[in-house]
Amino acid sequence: MKTLFSAAIIAAVAAPAAFAAIPPMEGSLNFNQPIQLEKAPVGSTVLHTFSDGSGHNVNEVYKVNADRTVTLVNRSISNES
Repeated sequence: MKTLFSAAIIAAVAAPAAFAAIPPMEGSLNFNQPIQLEKAPVGSTVLHTFSDGSGHNVNEVYKVNADRTVTLVNRSISNES
């Protein structure tokens, strides 16, 4: 019974992570297609800042994967316009 309960808790915690991916927006590095970085070390993070068109600054943090593609892990948008 403990094994079943533990498996249920692990599944409940792991499931939201699969659906929590941040969708790219216009201006994101991977908006239209995946990109590959040649010089960034695998596992490192890359900061990307751009304007969203309405005067807000968007800061995104990407993680460099083993295949040199990037995964968006965090996004913040300034309240200033």
